[in-house]
Amino acid sequence: QVKPMKTLLLTGATGFVGSALLTHLCAHTQYEVRVATRSEPAADLAQTFKTFNVGDFSSSPDWGEALAGVDCVVHMAGRANVMAREKDALSLFRRANTDATLELARHAIEKGVQRFVFISSIGVNGAYTPSTAFDETCPANPHADYAISKFEAEESLKALCDSHAMELVIIRPPLVYAAHAPGNFQRLLKLASTGVPLPFGGVRNSRSMVALENLVDFISLCMVHPRAANELFLVSDGIDISTPDLVRCIGRGMGRRIVMLTIPDPMMRLMASCIGKQNLYTQLCRSLTVNSTKARQLLGWIPPVTTEHALVQAGREYINARSIRS
Repeated sequence: QVKPMKTLLLTGATGFVGSALLTHLCAHTQYEVRVATRSEPAADLAQTFKTFNVGDFSSSPDWGEALAGVDCVVHMAGRANVMAREKDALSLFRRANTDATLELARHAIEKGVQRFVFISSIGVNGAYTPSTAFDETCPANPHADYAISKFEAEESLKALCDSHAMELVIIRPPLVYAAHAPGNFQRLLKLASTGVPLPFGGVRNSRSMVALENLVDFISLCMVHPRAANELFLVSDGIDISTPDLVRCIGRGMGRRIVMLTIPDPMMRLMASCIGKQNLYTQLCRSLTVNSTKARQLLGWIPPVTTEHALVQAGREYINARSIRS
């Protein structure tokens, strides 16, 4: 049985996942949704939701009014990238992802918030899985500055909530995908749409991912499920897929057959290194698998869509959106 909840405060509501969560909450829930923004919100957002412009989250904003009467906070705002010209990337990530998160949590405790849901990253576990899948019992092994800042936020939140009544839920998603996903998935969609042969014919990897629709469904469950309290979840679609099969599914949605070239792995690694794209090689050619059994067994969660359906749909929506723009 889920616990009743009246008021939710969401950060990161204009982002890729946050905007989808807002849409989901409008369709599936009855309680009041508030949105905290760094700047003046867009007119349509302000008309639909109660919005609070609290300024830069990293500069000790006044959370008082935004948190008054709130039952649950879902915090997904943060910094995902640092520009090449900016110095000391780890410090910038810590300020936005660690310090600002802890500051918000302290104010939430003062205001009597019952539950704090923090969206972290599978990068906390590592960049790839050499053998067995990651699960909630695996030790943290963050390499990238972004993942380090997320892990430090997790640890600080746990220490804080251990001595207070506020419940903490931590969610570490792997790659989140949809037709309008940012980053490498968007690049893959663009590549697949060009019809040029892709160099993945020899890739024999296995990747866990989570469809955007599945992730927002899981977050909304973690907001209210009693057994989610003070738990960590690694969440995925539950089906792993190789990069070649991923591309084939996207191509099916686009209505085209993707031609794939077989290039030896050492050559793929060398090419990626020469153009400074080692991270892209890791994400597209190495394995990263997640055991998300805990989410299903503890909470009874069933992903609403399958990986195959969501990938085909992403390909279809990408092509449709492109044809509309042109």
